[in-house]
Amino acid sequence: MTRTVVFDSPYLLGFDDMRLLIERIGRSHDNYPPYNVESLSADHIRISIAVAGFTVDQLRIEVRGAHLTVFAARDRAGEPVERDYLHRGIGLRGFNRAFVLSEGLEITKASLAYGLLHIDLIRPKPSDEVRIIPIEVVG
Repeated sequence: MTRTVVFDSPYLLGFDDMRLLIERIGRSHDNYPPYNVESLSADHIRISIAVAGFTVDQLRIEVRGAHLTVFAARDRAGEPVERDYLHRGIGLRGFNRAFVLSEGLEITKASLAYGLLHIDLIRPKPSDEVRIIPIEVVG
């Protein structure tokens, strides 16, 4: 794999995670399930994922660092083993859909309505607080 030249600059220290993130996004091409990302206001974002056929018990939302992942697992217990479909266009397979969150985004709630899983995120207003870094005298 080739390295992104931009991240090799000596002025961009500590951006290795960003480079790995961009490479990861470039490898991801799965379009299932479909989703929308809406800007509801300047500091409010909503992710809506089409999860028709899944129950709340079959869905899990996980946040690990800057990664938001939605998992779905189908429990086929109680369903007939074979069906005779004339057309099968509804994909009821398990999935995991990952998103990368920018620093400061917080998940406020998740809700399931009419086959859509909504995940609301907000960006709190930035603080204007100034930090003074003390200089340590050594030697």
